[in-house]
Amino acid sequence: MSRFWSKLAAGLSPYVPGEQPRGERLVKLNTNENPYPPAPGVLAAIAETSGSSLKRYPDPDSSELRAAFARREGLDAGQVFLGNGSDEVLAHAFQGLLKHDRPLAFPDISYSFYPVWSSLYDVPFTQVPLTSDFRVDVQAFPKDCGSIIVPNPNAPTGVLLGLDDIRQLLQAHADAVVVIDEAYIDFGGESATRLIPEYDNLLVVQTASKSRSLAGLRVGVAFGQEHLIEGLVRIKDSFNSYPMDVVSQQAMLASLADEQWFQDCCTRVIQTRERTAASMATLGFEVLPSAANFLFASHPQVAARDLFARLRERQIIVRYFDKTRISEFLRISIGTDEEMDALLGALEDILP
Repeated sequence: MSRFWSKLAAGLSPYVPGEQPRGERLVKLNTNENPYPPAPGVLAAIAETSGSSLKRYPDPDSSELRAAFARREGLDAGQVFLGNGSDEVLAHAFQGLLKHDRPLAFPDISYSFYPVWSSLYDVPFTQVPLTSDFRVDVQAFPKDCGSIIVPNPNAPTGVLLGLDDIRQLLQAHADAVVVIDEAYIDFGGESATRLIPEYDNLLVVQTASKSRSLAGLRVGVAFGQEHLIEGLVRIKDSFNSYPMDVVSQQAMLASLADEQWFQDCCTRVIQTRERTAASMATLGFEVLPSAANFLFASHPQVAARDLFARLRERQIIVRYFDKTRISEFLRISIGTDEEMDALLGALEDILP
């Protein structure tokens, strides 16, 4: 520990991202990246970025991109907020909307960045246990919580919460902000953005990293009624007025303009996910029902830690979480059909 660290820095337990190996020929199924490229127009928009635009600061309000997102969701531009990846958007939400005297509530098995932000921003929190079959129980959230955040589909389980359950959560906690973190919603769920006109306590956060193959650009978006968006803007403009660079704004506009590419890409991932889940089930795996671009699976005869290591020996990387309740599960990102066939072949060799 450095003697120059602040007390805050010394006390943090930072988020640990998935391994990003360099210089190795691997089947990389550990960070839920999209196996397919972004829409062709995205690369064209990046190539067409001019030097004159780069020497100027970008539009701090990302006005054109906000308008494009609003049109797609049937909302007003004032109901859209953009940031440098959904992690930044969520971090602003923790500071601007979720920090209250009463605790923030989120599932005990969910995105592991939530307790990190809670520690960083001094947000009191409580964790709500998932059911025995790893589902979010909306009735289990305490009545006295100050705010709520739920990933949907949940991460790392991939299990989806239906809109009726989200409505129930919003109605039961009408005096608390409810954030629905939809990083994986495009792979089998229905977005809660359609509920925004009805509920003034709903914020929906999405990312371009997964379904739009733009993890390398960092584009995050939030949707909510204007008073919630204003709270995020106040935090942004007290932190970084220019979070969205020129290249990201133009690339994201191009992605939104090619809806067919987007839909086709999601369909391919879903089809590969379902085929892989069925094949793993025949190998004896328990595979949770997934609406995301990954599977969460456990085998009764081989420890997850051992499977993780033995797959790594075969140049296949998946994600292992050494945590309570899920230490016997692996999270496996959906790659191309060829990559998933390599995984299935390796599992057949490993299993007794």
